[in-house]
Amino acid sequence: MTAAFVPQIALYRRWLAEQRGLSFAGYEEMRQWSVRDLDGFWRSIWDYYDLQSPTPFSAVITERKMPGAIWFPGAQVNYARQVFRHVEVADAAGLPAIVSSGEDGRLTETSWPEMRRKAAALALHLKDRGIKPGDRVAAYLPNIPETIIAFLATASIGAVWSVCAPDMAAPAVIDRFKQIEPKVLIACDAVTYAGRRHNRRDVVDELRRSLPAVEHVILHGEQAAAPDGQLSAILARTGAAIDAFEPVWLPFDHPLWVVYSSGTTGLPKPIVHGHGGIIIVVLALLGLHNDIGCSYHENSFGERYHWYSSTGWIMWNSQVGGLLGGTTCCIFDGSPAGLKDKPDWTTLWRFVAQSKSTFFGAGAAFFASCAKAEIDLTAAGDLSHLRCLGSTGSPLSADTQAWFNARFAALSKLNGSGAQADIWWANISGGTDFAGAFIGGNRELPQTPGAMQCRLLGASVEAFSEQGRAVIDEVGELVCTEPMPSMPLYFWNDRGDVRYRSSYFETYPDNFDGSGRGPVWRHGDWLKVNPDGSCVIYGRSDATINRHGLRMGTSELYSAIEALPEVLDSLVVDLEYLGRESYMPLFVVLREGVAFDGATQAKINKAIEAGLSRRFLPNEIFAVAEIPRTLSGKKQELPIKKLLLGHPVEKVINKEAMANPACLDWYVAFARDYLARTTA
Repeated sequence: MTAAFVPQIALYRRWLAEQRGLSFAGYEEMRQWSVRDLDGFWRSIWDYYDLQSPTPFSAVITERKMPGAIWFPGAQVNYARQVFRHVEVADAAGLPAIVSSGEDGRLTETSWPEMRRKAAALALHLKDRGIKPGDRVAAYLPNIPETIIAFLATASIGAVWSVCAPDMAAPAVIDRFKQIEPKVLIACDAVTYAGRRHNRRDVVDELRRSLPAVEHVILHGEQAAAPDGQLSAILARTGAAIDAFEPVWLPFDHPLWVVYSSGTTGLPKPIVHGHGGIIIVVLALLGLHNDIGCSYHENSFGERYHWYSSTGWIMWNSQVGGLLGGTTCCIFDGSPAGLKDKPDWTTLWRFVAQSKSTFFGAGAAFFASCAKAEIDLTAAGDLSHLRCLGSTGSPLSADTQAWFNARFAALSKLNGSGAQADIWWANISGGTDFAGAFIGGNRELPQTPGAMQCRLLGASVEAFSEQGRAVIDEVGELVCTEPMPSMPLYFWNDRGDVRYRSSYFETYPDNFDGSGRGPVWRHGDWLKVNPDGSCVIYGRSDATINRHGLRMGTSELYSAIEALPEVLDSLVVDLEYLGRESYMPLFVVLREGVAFDGATQAKINKAIEAGLSRRFLPNEIFAVAEIPRTLSGKKQELPIKKLLLGHPVEKVINKEAMANPACLDWYVAFARDYLARTTA
């Protein structure tokens, strides 16, 4: 494909002019229309992507409220059916559905007909075992084609899917799955990560013992004794019934999957999303804003979409969503940095080259690690197909983005890629909560390193002041003032939506400002909307810094500190709380061989002073081995803050939800010593 094809959002804008008679002076005017006229906007997405239903819908939205909005009543859909619409034409064009690889470097392709046949085989197997619409199918599987196929099989019969990554320990998986009482468990018996083979048979046995509702166990891997069969054998089946299988039509709001919050406190929230809401929001996000086209369309022929993720992160769901629009999905199973004892941050870039990915997304921490390692992109292979980078999970620093911009500009001179001369970034901010994005990219808008280009169409997002008023060019609470189709249907077993409401609508409840308006969704991030419409996320609003009356998100401090070559990682917390004097410790991970002495500390303080202000100099700096992070890579600022405020560790953090739980012992000891000297 050529990189200069017409942007997807431009095609949509032309369609609005031709089919709806709508024209706009600029993007922000179009976005304002999309959030004022929810009926008109979401109806246009339905029509633009030619969504189909055997029965008509009576309205786009019948109750414009949060929570409880009713979308497209009367319509029937099915996620898998939408995917399978592309099988014949994509296969005729010679395009695969899935391109996959792992740490062994072997590339495999799954054709569209093969994907459909295997999904049908498993779907009929589940039906033969009595699995009905609404029954839960739990999976403990890595990021491989079989996982996508198992998901499509589950969705095709109306069962509810839920997956956990096999790098998660048994207690963390049990905490999630026990809440939804699955009837089926599909699990792997081993997984390879960072060059090591990890046996998971004991975990699978523990899951079977701890999930009494499970009636059928299907295993993927080498283990012979599978109670309900080997996944590979089931997927290999053929026959007339398999060829004739079609996904069932389901109500628009039929449950599709259960995903989970990060689970830093208490049990993870089991969040339920619906078939229709996910289909329509993902098509708009990936198409209009991430600019990912249909692989067999002449305007985007050969498109290949890769977003590195484990199955435990919502970006796995987003990756699979590419299939909804007929896009080839490229998936990688394993460590993005190669071997643990010999890191190689070009590992994932080599896969991007081998798979001929045109869009490559990953967590911001991945890109920062690559820049720190000063990787040589020319050593990764032929990256000339790549035209776009995507980032999420945490704020992407301006320095990291600029570092890659310079490398790709140099690379473009070697490979002739015009797109890479000024490579476009689709930086997004959203979350597991609604399986989408509030803020993201627009290929037609200018881009500034460190900022996201715009608020998304259909996303009525504002930055709220402390008085609950929308502000521009000021940091405020990220809120959403209108419903979106992919917002949770409910939390599983949450009677009266008590937990759901407290999670998002407690800060701004019904009539919170006396205007009569309904509840407003508080997302938990600090946001600044710039005058030009671009946006900056400053980190979690419940882990902010407030020094001497000035409020700041932690990401600005990290940008200043982590720009230093000596600093690999960092974490800061501010203990100003209920009138207490502010105490702000800074924890840093230093590059090997760097001495933690007065000169290093002075250099860190100088960087903060130069990049921010003396107001934000830490009270103390501590060298640590690791920064605690969640499984999805987010720094665990709030749990560490609560530890230092005297909360017991078991109340503030779930070790099973951590990527590096062993490092927590140091922080627990530090908190104990800090409290002893400050309360004596």
